[in-house]
Amino acid sequence: MKLNHGLHLAYCTNIHRGETWPETFQALQQYTLAVRDRVSPGQPYAIGLRLSDRAAHDLSAPAEMKAFRRWLDQNNCYVFTINGFPFGRFHGGPVKERVYSPDWTSNERLAYTNRLFDLLAQLVPPGIEGSVSTVPGSFKEFIKAPDQLRAIQKNIFQCVEYIARVCQQTGRKLHLGLEPEPLCLLETTSETVHFFDRLRAEHNGDPRLYEFLGVNYDACHLAVEFEEPAAALQTFQQHQVKISKLHLSSALKVTPTPEVREALKSFSDDVYLHQVVSRDAVGHFKRFKDLPDALAQAAGEEWRIHFHIPLHSQATELFGNTTDHLLGVLDVLAKNPKLCSHLEMETYTWEVMPEEMKNRSVVDQLVDEYEWCLARLAERGLAPNKTA
Repeated sequence: MKLNHGLHLAYCTNIHRGETWPETFQALQQYTLAVRDRVSPGQPYAIGLRLSDRAAHDLSAPAEMKAFRRWLDQNNCYVFTINGFPFGRFHGGPVKERVYSPDWTSNERLAYTNRLFDLLAQLVPPGIEGSVSTVPGSFKEFIKAPDQLRAIQKNIFQCVEYIARVCQQTGRKLHLGLEPEPLCLLETTSETVHFFDRLRAEHNGDPRLYEFLGVNYDACHLAVEFEEPAAALQTFQQHQVKISKLHLSSALKVTPTPEVREALKSFSDDVYLHQVVSRDAVGHFKRFKDLPDALAQAAGEEWRIHFHIPLHSQATELFGNTTDHLLGVLDVLAKNPKLCSHLEMETYTWEVMPEEMKNRSVVDQLVDEYEWCLARLAERGLAPNKTA
């Protein structure tokens, strides 16, 4: 939906199952329109579209694209961003570190992402920027040799060149956002800006690297790293790294007492990685690949857990959250609304949440997320205040 200051807000449809285009389109018709009717009736409604590689191939057929564009017009909907992070299956079976594969060492990832930009250029309305978010290079443990790092830089630069050509041919303004994530090649703000600095140095400060490449700032991910939002965003700005998109998301935050560790077992699943960053009393960090690895130890005084929980979740006696980081991001945006025009709520873990957190429909869950988020945005002058 359209907010103040030219901002756009959507929820990411990766919360729904769908690996083919017919499956994805069915979810849009069944769930997305139901959410729209409750949060934005009669108003232009933004869709944060998730497309797998297979679905992107399907939608590339001219007849499918024509039909989808007609459906968007008929339902007063528009697409401004695509989640190009998961290449393949994302629900209903083990994903874990496979979500990062193929990574940016591969031509498959490059071809897939280029295809998403071809589609986005046909979908994003005139006058609105379009973004695609993607994996942060690779997963750290995948990288075994310097040649892989060179391949990542080469493929990302080739994608930037491709985006520039698409923008020139279509008149659209599009950009790619690398999404830092725990235990990935680009994990922290520092690692990310160093990558950008190296890439720009390699290409003599090519202006296309400033215009068409940026960061998808996921509030959950950076909070898990114990980063402070104002400092992180200032660092990106100082290094002239574009904020391509803001993922409005929240992580679990706990004190790992025996009682808490026992209760955390309900958040451990066989589908997604839930990386854990532990901090001890003197500020030392320890990282765990997955929640069961952390539960096997008792390290640290505070854990941040990569588990996207609903934005409106209330802290309990056992479980806290990183809402303060997300609100810090919104505070920065309120001071500088031109920082980023793309806002996307991303709580994709619906199917694997503990039962007490999903005792209602996914539509109700998404409506509550919108209401919480819109209220926080309105408090900061970023969205119309319904009570005004």
